[in-house]
Amino acid sequence: MKRNRFYLLLATAVAALGFTSCMEFDHPLDSLTIDQIALSDSVYHGNPEEINYNINISEADYDKALASLDVYLKQAKGGQYAMRGGKNGDYPGEHAYQRQFSLGPDNYAQYTTVPHYDFMYGTLQSSYDISPEFNPGPNSSYLIVKNSMVPLLNHPAIDTIPEMKAIYLLMLDYSTQEIADVHGALPYKDFLQNKQEAPFTYDGVESIYKSIIAHIDLITACLRHFETRPDWYKQKLQALMNQNLEISKDKYTGRTGMDSWIRFANSLKLRIAMHCVKVEPENARKWAEEAVAGGVVDNVDQEFALMGHEMGFGHPLNMIWISWGDARLSASFESLLMSLNHPFVSDEAEFPFFLKNSGAMVNTKTGEVLPAGTRVVGLREGIHPGMGQSAATNPMLACSVFEKDLMAEAPLYLMKLSEVDFLRAEGAVRGWNMGGTAKEFYDRGIYYSHPFDRSEPLYSEEFYMLLPDYMERTEALPYTYHDPLGNVNDEPSVTKIGVKWNEGDSQELKLEKIITQKYIANFPYSFESWTDLRRTGYPKLFPVLNADEGDGTLKYGDIIRRAPFPDTDDASVVDIINSGLDALGGEDYQATRLWWDVDKPNF
Repeated sequence: MKRNRFYLLLATAVAALGFTSCMEFDHPLDSLTIDQIALSDSVYHGNPEEINYNINISEADYDKALASLDVYLKQAKGGQYAMRGGKNGDYPGEHAYQRQFSLGPDNYAQYTTVPHYDFMYGTLQSSYDISPEFNPGPNSSYLIVKNSMVPLLNHPAIDTIPEMKAIYLLMLDYSTQEIADVHGALPYKDFLQNKQEAPFTYDGVESIYKSIIAHIDLITACLRHFETRPDWYKQKLQALMNQNLEISKDKYTGRTGMDSWIRFANSLKLRIAMHCVKVEPENARKWAEEAVAGGVVDNVDQEFALMGHEMGFGHPLNMIWISWGDARLSASFESLLMSLNHPFVSDEAEFPFFLKNSGAMVNTKTGEVLPAGTRVVGLREGIHPGMGQSAATNPMLACSVFEKDLMAEAPLYLMKLSEVDFLRAEGAVRGWNMGGTAKEFYDRGIYYSHPFDRSEPLYSEEFYMLLPDYMERTEALPYTYHDPLGNVNDEPSVTKIGVKWNEGDSQELKLEKIITQKYIANFPYSFESWTDLRRTGYPKLFPVLNADEGDGTLKYGDIIRRAPFPDTDDASVVDIINSGLDALGGEDYQATRLWWDVDKPNF
């Protein structure tokens, strides 16, 4: 609560000094290349929100436009990598991915807990004691996406190739939806227009969401129009897409045309619709039904991901979890998986995804020893971590990690079939027309829930072998979380539901089952899981320890509703005072709810 008094004092001082420039939350780990900075400093006069897909051009005009866009298209490719931890135009890497996900949202969703507090840049004393060095991480990645794509969207030549303009606007909007749900407001309209100098005017989640919905309707209309194009145009554009678009599986599956991108756009629309179900239920239903009618991701070939094993890089989490020791399985996730005897932790699995403790663990109170390799062990979220990244000096490092060979080739998903299926299952429970029954989508969502590459059955065959018994489980197993280090008391599992679909269940119980399985299926993508936790209260997880060590607005039993604004420069603080708080609809606190985060029953 001291934060806003700081804002007022600093705003007064900054105004008196006459600052007008805006340094966009810079950080040594998030520095841009010279080309990125140069491009972002160029202001063009196109309209990124206008897509004239009825334009007719000659082949010569197409070639001329493409030549002038060459450097911008290369630049925008780096922005796609930044959607999942890339920087400097490179493939996703460990440092940026960790700052984007592992030090914030992964903990807020309670997938992971950070086992040590000491880092090269800043400290993390407990999950909600947000370090100012780490808090800008998701936003820094978003700014790389924005800086790489907005100059292209504003360049007049892109209007000559409207399908590419539509696709890059879609990718930017995807990342904008993610970051809006982290902080609650950002200067999206100014960013979209490639504005370079302060002041920036913030837009709230409602405005951003509705802009994205309008964009998606225009984008999908444009992409459908592609089928009317002459053959030469289709051939050249297909080659251009294969060369520049990295997040689609089409180049690996051989799919051509715009169908996958239309489905990606509609799947994002469906996601946004479900976020709004409490605040604008009529619009939520309308948007969701429109999305499904227009076609959403409906098989694994239509999923969107960065396929690292195809492109030549491994999943960044292997380095973060295994080599650096910077993350461990959370106790909440442990308890949930064990209560359901999930294939990820089943003793029947020859190659379980989550491993048992890597070393002996000694209870500091009783002296009891848990030998290495005894059981899956997680860390309570919010616990005060140890010091150091060696299990010899920090016993928390002996807690469970995933099997690195299984994670190494896991795609970095942006839109999985399982997420879309669980969204459709929830819509069907609400009585919406989702093109099938809740049970059909729920069961298929579980079937395709694993994080491994779909084209490599070796990685998933054991999962499928264990799945039938799992899906028939009608009740949770009795389970109690026990900390072998003795730092916290035993905690009975809060997971009391089974897995098997039952049409006789109440709407609320059906929703809990859907979101619980969606949570498992989304791992390790934490942004959507944190949103589901805020909007539905599911899955049921342990309370976060030391929740009051954040900004003072949370207490034991509360969850973090948003991350503070990443105000690392003076001009941004002034913008937050002038428009950011109004756009947010509340004070810059961890307890402030976003527009869609309404405190009322799910039904």
